[in-house]
Amino acid sequence: MTIEVPAAHLYLGTRPDDDSPLFLEAADLTTHGVIVGMTGSGKTGLGVVMLEEALSSGIPTLIIDPKGDMGNLLLTFPQLLPTDFMPWISESEADGDPVQAAVEKAQLWKNGLARSGIEPQRISALRDSVDFTIYTPGSSAGIPLNIIGNLDAPAEGTDEESMHDEIEGFASALLGLVGIDADPLGSREHILLSNIIHWCWSRGQSLDLGGLIGLVQQPPMRKLGVIDLDTFFPLTDRVKLAMKLNGLAASPAFASWTEGQTLDIQNMLFNSDGGARAAIVSLAHLSEEERQFVVTLLLSKMVTWMRGQPGTSDLRALIYMDEVFGYVPPNGAPPSKKPILTILKQARAFGVGMVLSTQNPVDIDYKALSNAGTWMIGRLQTERDKDRLLNGMGASDGSVDIAAIGKSISSLDKRQFILHSTRSSQPQVFGTRWAMSYLPGPLTREQIRQLTSEDQRQQAQASVVTAVAGAQAAAPLADNESAVAPQTADSVRVRYLDPAVSYADQLGASATGKRLQAGLAVRVELLFDDTKAKLRHEAEWEAIITPLDGPVDADDAIMVDYDDRDLASKAPEGAVYVLPDAKIKNKTYFRSAQAAIKDHLYRNEELHLIYNPSLKLYSRIGESRSDFEARCRQEADACVDKEADKLRVVLVKKLDRINAAIEKAEDRVREARFDAESRKLDQRTSQVLDIAGGLLGGLLGGRRSTRSMITGGIRRSRSKGRMAQKSAERLKTAENRYSALLEDREELTNEVREDLHEIQDEWEQKALDLETMVVGLEKTDIAIDEVALVWIPVE
Repeated sequence: MTIEVPAAHLYLGTRPDDDSPLFLEAADLTTHGVIVGMTGSGKTGLGVVMLEEALSSGIPTLIIDPKGDMGNLLLTFPQLLPTDFMPWISESEADGDPVQAAVEKAQLWKNGLARSGIEPQRISALRDSVDFTIYTPGSSAGIPLNIIGNLDAPAEGTDEESMHDEIEGFASALLGLVGIDADPLGSREHILLSNIIHWCWSRGQSLDLGGLIGLVQQPPMRKLGVIDLDTFFPLTDRVKLAMKLNGLAASPAFASWTEGQTLDIQNMLFNSDGGARAAIVSLAHLSEEERQFVVTLLLSKMVTWMRGQPGTSDLRALIYMDEVFGYVPPNGAPPSKKPILTILKQARAFGVGMVLSTQNPVDIDYKALSNAGTWMIGRLQTERDKDRLLNGMGASDGSVDIAAIGKSISSLDKRQFILHSTRSSQPQVFGTRWAMSYLPGPLTREQIRQLTSEDQRQQAQASVVTAVAGAQAAAPLADNESAVAPQTADSVRVRYLDPAVSYADQLGASATGKRLQAGLAVRVELLFDDTKAKLRHEAEWEAIITPLDGPVDADDAIMVDYDDRDLASKAPEGAVYVLPDAKIKNKTYFRSAQAAIKDHLYRNEELHLIYNPSLKLYSRIGESRSDFEARCRQEADACVDKEADKLRVVLVKKLDRINAAIEKAEDRVREARFDAESRKLDQRTSQVLDIAGGLLGGLLGGRRSTRSMITGGIRRSRSKGRMAQKSAERLKTAENRYSALLEDREELTNEVREDLHEIQDEWEQKALDLETMVVGLEKTDIAIDEVALVWIPVE
């Protein structure tokens, strides 16, 4: 007997009283569902049956598979041949005879499907109409799923709430992976990551893990809330967080998490023709933290996707979790809890249903249970489990007969369930139909590898290529490179050189370079002082030292005149850091650098002055040699004038004395000349008179008188002559004295003239007496203002 399944219905099994088929309207699952049953109750088989029916109805499914059972959906064999079953029979089941075991399994499935009214054609239709894909994040066994390799910004038009929810889920899950239990409202790690991602996404910028780690150290925002970033989350603590995240990224085991198909819900649920897909996300190979991470990201993406869909009352897509233990617990708030509760509360309006499967209802939060409208209840282990379940059912549907359901639960057999729906008046007991899929149990990685076709792998790879088309693929990093800035010692300022600076060529900087080479930007205040030179000169020494291959050698410093505007606080987008050999994370490295720089300046930095020891003059800072020589000449001229003035004082005194003596000598000459001329005239007059008198006397007085008169006249004439001679001698003496004084004055004048020439020559020579004076530094004159780490784009 073949069972005809009505459209938009799911054939789950048969009623035990009359073997009539039990159908569930697919739309009932928009109110979500819960499958509860203890181990061995058959809940995994019921889940597989429900998924087969949903997929046969063209409903795409996202199947989260923590245990590894759901890959069994790919084990459908329309011909039901023993050879189809043989590869999947375990050694324990084969019991030494795999052929016989395969024959028995094939017959068992034929009989079971026949009893359930399922023809092989229905199996073929399922295989042909649905694309089954097993995704294995963190593994290449199935299709690798790139969970965090590319934090793609949401599509344009995504509502703010969806973006916030997705960011919150990612931040919580990522921090959980590194052992940080992050409260979205109280954890500064969570707040920082969320703000960074939101800042990028709100600008349409996608991220990868490396870029996120880099932005943790140098966030694009200066404040978080109203508090300064460095106050809220100091750099040293941000570096510690970055190092934790980098440890995750650096793990070889984590490399596969950034490989494979991009996490795209639309692509996972629908093929290019709009046909349904079964996306099975296998988590059995992961740790509990890693499972939380994947589930959180996956469901956060699902929330964003569903909010972008138009409203409908039909079941557009189904989410199934095979074992929900630990993902939405009644106590605590793991990262996965919020997106699960969000889906249970909001997904109905978008035609998305969620079915949760669990062994114990006490493992599920009361809010989750109360949002489920369809219940499939199998055998329970304890009365406590039953009470918890019934309380949840009563909260979701006040009309349910709790007592009747409780009694029915106690009488259930294996693979029997009670179906209760808020759309149905009475609960119904049914036994699950036979699964079209062979159910050998959890699949190994090797088995998953066998079930993943080469065609699927190629298609997945093609989607990866398509996703990065038009974007430049990042070059693989060398061993000495990192996408994350290496840790720098506390209190050391980190800056990024603007490649447009005028001295870029000196540093080998590239305007388009993304590879950043470490260097030190150094600013030092120098004081040159010398008491004799009356010198107190302050100078600024600026340089950049790069690369940092080890201990700082200040001899390699490149002198530049840098400005704070040359150094940016943000790294260029897509930066790759060349890891320096220098231990820049240690404070001792920078202390040693300062000591080396100070020692270099002490030994090598000096100021050269021009010194005139004769004039005791020193050149000024910035004064040229020619200007200093001119100043020396001026000073020498002043000294010449000063000595000439002294010489003039002495000369005036001597000239005054000589001139006074000359005046006296002139008077004496005039007096002597007058006296001499007077006496000479008197002598001549006396001689004339005497001769005349003698002649007259001789004529008048006789011979005696004449002789007497002549003799007397001669005596008088001689006396007059002697007196005239003495006057002439006095005149001569006076004239000689006068001439001598004139010569003395002339000699004094010449002597002074020579002295002035000698003074002039002497000071002219002194003005040319120039020496070079070197003013060095004391170590106390060297004050290091800053040693900052600067990243220089070189390629």
